[in-house]
Amino acid sequence: MPVYVWKGEDRTGATQKGEIEAPHEHAVRAQLRRMQVRPTKIKPKAKDLFEKVSFMQPKVKTPDVVVFARQFATMINAGLPLIQSLDILQSQQENKTFQKVLKEIKENVEEGSTLADAMGKHPKVFDELFVNMVAAGEVGGILDTILNRLSAYMEKALKLKRQVKGAMTYPAIVVVIAFLVIAVILIFVIPVFEQMFADFGGTLPVPTQIVVGISRFVKGNVLYIIIGLGILVYAFKRFYSTEKGRALVDDIVLKFPVIGPLMRKVAVAKFTRTMSTMISSGVPILESLDIVAKTSGNKTVEGAIYDVRSGITQGRTMAEPLGESGVFPSMVVQMVAVGEQTGALDAMLGKIADFYDDEVDAAVESLTSMIEPFMMVFLGTTIGGLVVAMYLPIFKMAGVVAG
Repeated sequence: MPVYVWKGEDRTGATQKGEIEAPHEHAVRAQLRRMQVRPTKIKPKAKDLFEKVSFMQPKVKTPDVVVFARQFATMINAGLPLIQSLDILQSQQENKTFQKVLKEIKENVEEGSTLADAMGKHPKVFDELFVNMVAAGEVGGILDTILNRLSAYMEKALKLKRQVKGAMTYPAIVVVIAFLVIAVILIFVIPVFEQMFADFGGTLPVPTQIVVGISRFVKGNVLYIIIGLGILVYAFKRFYSTEKGRALVDDIVLKFPVIGPLMRKVAVAKFTRTMSTMISSGVPILESLDIVAKTSGNKTVEGAIYDVRSGITQGRTMAEPLGESGVFPSMVVQMVAVGEQTGALDAMLGKIADFYDDEVDAAVESLTSMIEPFMMVFLGTTIGGLVVAMYLPIFKMAGVVAG
């Protein structure tokens, strides 16, 4: 069926726009009337030449899903039927990929599928956590509440991810730029100085000789250096893609100075936040632990969570295997134990998550303040050292002339 692009005004006079798939324009107008929208423009959608090329289609990002969950919850809470809510959300969705996903979900629900099963067919958009919580919401008749919890959880998880990414991005950019500047100096600038020094004659200072030797090596082997770096990156990716490789690297990351404590706090915040959200939404604890383990992002943490799950199946409490894992701090273990004893585990996990969110904030600020002077020292000793080494012969010649 053709797709029509429409624009109109709702009952409040606010401008609305979207897309509707319908056999003809009259059907579009009828559907807009049901949506209580007065159309001002309806026209057939232009053909997308790259519609069948998957990698050229926009990706569905976390903020898109967060907005969808909030709007969906509002519509359901207002009493709109499920199909109509999905239809409105699909028509107003600007991301073409997400629009297709919502269309397929709506069609599956119309055919008798549950919302959770329909969403489960799109794992790249809706992960296991989202699908299982929606399933719990459908069973418990609290889908709007669950969707609001999901959107709040995803916003906090996204904020956490951005904080860590932001802390890592700055030093990475500085290091890359520094290496590019050093490469330009070694390959293009120093050979000019070398030729000038050769014309003057005389013996060069030792630092200058070392720098000139490095420049000759880099300039003569630049292609092999680039190929070698490419091979190292490829080999690391292959190694990290293996089960043992990823387990080893993830374990080293958690033990690494400065970065390790930050990643451990991020892991604790993510674990407690996710568990709190799932348990309070009615997802069984064993199923919650299984999902949290798969989405932990670190093999060491994943193994610790699976140990907790195994311990619970053997009749133990959650706190006991958590303490034995060595991954989770003793404060977390003790608070979880209190939560289990009082029957308020979800609330206690939420409090732990709030605490560690603040801890991550403080750790990121501390890491940034530590990195800045380190970067200054790094740039000063590398680029500054190269410049000083190349000017030493000039100072020496100036001294001879002055003498």
